[in-house]
Amino acid sequence: MIIVMSPEATEEQLQAVVAKIRQAGLTEHVSRGTERTLIGAIGDERPLSEQAFEQMVGVERALHIVKPYKLVARENHPTGTVIDIRGVKLGGNQIQVIAGPCSVETQEQMHLAAAGVRAAGCRMMRGGAFKPRTSPYAFQGLGVTGLEYFQAAAREQHLPIVTELMDVRMLDTFLEHDVDVIQIGARNMQNFDLLKEVGRVNKPVILKRGLSATISEWLMAAEYIAAGGNHNIILCERGIRTFETAYRNVLDITAVAMLKKETHLPVLIDPSHAGGKAWMVPALARAAIAAGADGLLVEMHPNPCEAWCDADQALTPQELNELMVSLRLIATAVGREL
Repeated sequence: MIIVMSPEATEEQLQAVVAKIRQAGLTEHVSRGTERTLIGAIGDERPLSEQAFEQMVGVERALHIVKPYKLVARENHPTGTVIDIRGVKLGGNQIQVIAGPCSVETQEQMHLAAAGVRAAGCRMMRGGAFKPRTSPYAFQGLGVTGLEYFQAAAREQHLPIVTELMDVRMLDTFLEHDVDVIQIGARNMQNFDLLKEVGRVNKPVILKRGLSATISEWLMAAEYIAAGGNHNIILCERGIRTFETAYRNVLDITAVAMLKKETHLPVLIDPSHAGGKAWMVPALARAAIAAGADGLLVEMHPNPCEAWCDADQALTPQELNELMVSLRLIATAVGREL
């Protein structure tokens, strides 16, 4: 941390800052310029608060010079993390497409969806048993029955499953039903009690970016999970809220490049929730792979016209097949495989 003293600061005020730094277990480096005096706090500065110093008399401002997140920072793991999900590697050279319906509806629907996911060449399946909806009157998911339908269909096709956890009280139920990957949705990105709890379990976690979250806020949310001991974290960009109303969300492709620089965690893109329309999904998915994403979350329904949730953005099984063909070409072009 760098503490900038005001031009009128006295020696006594400067020494008070030095004493506070030493009290925190750090050492100081004082640099006296012609107009300003700078004090550098040397050591792990993360526990220090900028506000605590800025409230002191004689201090103009305080600035952190290291990242507030530590465990998820790339400098902590330069080679990048590869997560093993029942034999499926996520984060390495192989790109993973996780496909399936927005919500679990019936056992027949899930069997058809699982068969379509496997036929397209996807190695993992998504589906919502518990659904966070904007309207309290919209379909909220089948709950535990949905988990049972999901597992029965996915296991038949040897597909690990991804499903969203909304309530910390359901975590034990998820573990009992052997959910392979727990998804934390955008609305819960900063539900810190929920993040702490999934940090204590030995299950991979997909952490979606909040609707208006900065990269730093997103990574700090991931840090909550890692601090609990669970380092199997996957980040998912699903579009952010801006002034634009022509489509559902603005897909932040720039986030992929930034995250690859800042963190060692794998990065997914959810083109379905970003565009909100099925016809947009292929273009956004191809852009994501070209930008360096490690995988995609794609909504596919056996019959989108009859979907109980987000019908507009779901691909048909045939459309998923066609998308996978084009993605293989792009993966090869960027030196990876699908």
